[in-house]
Amino acid sequence: MGYAQELSRRMGGFSNFAVSFSIICILAGGITSFQVGFSTGGGFTTIIGWIVGCIFALIVGLSMAQIASAYPTAGGLYHWSSILGGRGWGWATAWFNMLGLIFVIASVNVGVYNLFIGLILGNIFGIDTSHWGFAQQTIAVVIITLSQGLFNHFGIKTTTKLIDFSGYLILVVAILLTLAMLFGASHIDLSRLVSFHNNSGAPGGNIVPHSANPFYLFLLALLYPLYTVTGFDASAHTSEETIDARHNVPKGMLNAIIWSAVFGLVMAAAFILAMPDPVKSAADGGAVILNLLAALPVNPVLKDILYIGIVVANYLCALAGVTSTSRMVYAFSRDGGLPGHKFWRQVSHKHRTPVPAIWLTAVLSIAATLYSPAFAALAAGCAMFLYISYTMPIAAGLFAEGKTWTEFGPFRLGVFSKPLAVIGLIGGLVIIYIGTRPPNDILDSYFIGLLVLLAIVWFGVARKHFPGPPIGAAAVAARAQEIAAEEKAVGEV
Repeated sequence: MGYAQELSRRMGGFSNFAVSFSIICILAGGITSFQVGFSTGGGFTTIIGWIVGCIFALIVGLSMAQIASAYPTAGGLYHWSSILGGRGWGWATAWFNMLGLIFVIASVNVGVYNLFIGLILGNIFGIDTSHWGFAQQTIAVVIITLSQGLFNHFGIKTTTKLIDFSGYLILVVAILLTLAMLFGASHIDLSRLVSFHNNSGAPGGNIVPHSANPFYLFLLALLYPLYTVTGFDASAHTSEETIDARHNVPKGMLNAIIWSAVFGLVMAAAFILAMPDPVKSAADGGAVILNLLAALPVNPVLKDILYIGIVVANYLCALAGVTSTSRMVYAFSRDGGLPGHKFWRQVSHKHRTPVPAIWLTAVLSIAATLYSPAFAALAAGCAMFLYISYTMPIAAGLFAEGKTWTEFGPFRLGVFSKPLAVIGLIGGLVIIYIGTRPPNDILDSYFIGLLVLLAIVWFGVARKHFPGPPIGAAAVAARAQEIAAEEKAVGEV
C-alpha cells in the first residue's frame, strides 16, 4: 500500500470489533439521545425508527466493508475516496470524517459529564448539581478528554485492553439494565412499542419544535439510531494495528453494527415498557432516562452498579473515539493533508503511537463543545458529518467499480454492491436534511462554512500541494527507501 509499518500491529479480530462496538456504545447514544426518538412520536418513532436507522447503517457498513477489505489502511475513508475518486474527493472526505469524529468525542464526553453528575453525584452521593452550568461542564470535559489522551499516548497495548474490556462491559451492563427495566415494569404493554403519539414541542420537553407532520417527526427521530450506530469506521482506522486486516476489519465493522442494533433495540423497548406513564415520561425531555433509572424498584446496590457501569462505558466509548480519530489525523497528515502535517504525522518510537495526532484530537474535541454546548447539536453533527464521509467513498466506488476499481479483497458484495451503494447515497442526502432541521440548525453554519472553506482551500492551496496517498506502482516504489528508513527507526527502539 506504500506505507511504513510504524504503528504496532497488536489488535486481533475481537479488538478490532471492540473498538467499533465501543464507539457505537448503545449505553452512550442509546441512553443520552433516547429522547430524540421518544420525544418525537413516542414508541413508534423510537422502535420502528431504530430498526429503519440500523438497517440503513448496516447497508452503509456493508459497502464500507467491501472497500476496507480491498484497502486496509489507517486512513480508511479518505484513502478509499482518494483511490476511487481522486485526490480532491479524498481530501474533502478526510475533512468531513475528521469533523464527524471530533463531534463523536465531544458529544460523548458531554454525555459522560451529564451522566456522571446525574447518576453518580446526584443519585449515589446526593450532591445537588442543579446550579452547575456551562463552566462546570467545560472543566469536566477538559479533565475527561485529557485523561483519554494520556491513555492513548502511552500505548496501544493499554488502550486495546481497555477497549476490549469496554466491549464486554457494554454487553453485561446493557443486559442487566434491560432486565432491571423489565423487572420494574408494572405491566408489559407491547402496544406501546408501535403506538404513535405526537410528543413534539412541550409534550416532549421541547426536545424538537412542534410539528403536526408525523413523517417529518419520524425523520427527526432517525437521529436517535443514526447518532448511536456510528463510528464503526474505527475498525478501518485501526487497520494498520490489526492482524489479518483484510478479513478482520470487515468482520469487526459489521459485527459491531449488528450486535449494537440487536441489543440496542431490546434495551430501547425495555425503557418504553418500564415507563409508568409514557405521556408523563415524554414530558421529562432530556431527563427521561435519568428519571426512569432513579425510579427503578430494584436493589440500591444493583442500581449503583448500573449507574457506574453506564458512566464507565460512556468514558471508554470516547476513549475509543480518541484512538480512532487520532489514527485518522495521523494518516491524513502522513500524506500531507493537514497544515503542519510533518509534526502531526510523527510516531513515538517508544510507545509506537501517533502522539501529536492524539493531542490535536483531544484539543479539537474540547473546542467543539465550546461552540456547541447543546448535546443535541453535537449528536446531530456527529451523525451528519460521519455519514457524509461514509457515503463519499461509496459514491466513488459506485462509479469506479469494474472500471478503475478492479482489485478487491476477500469480502465482496457481488451483484448487491451497486444497489446498496445507491441506497446509501440516498440515505446520506436524507441525513443532511434532518441534520440541519431545528433544533439542530446551529449545524447550518458548520455545514455551509465547511463547504465554502473546503472550496477556497482546495482551489487556492491544497490542489497544488496535496500529493494524496501513494497510488499506483510507481508512487509506491518511490517511497521504498523512505519506508525502509522509517521502519528501521521504530525498529531500533
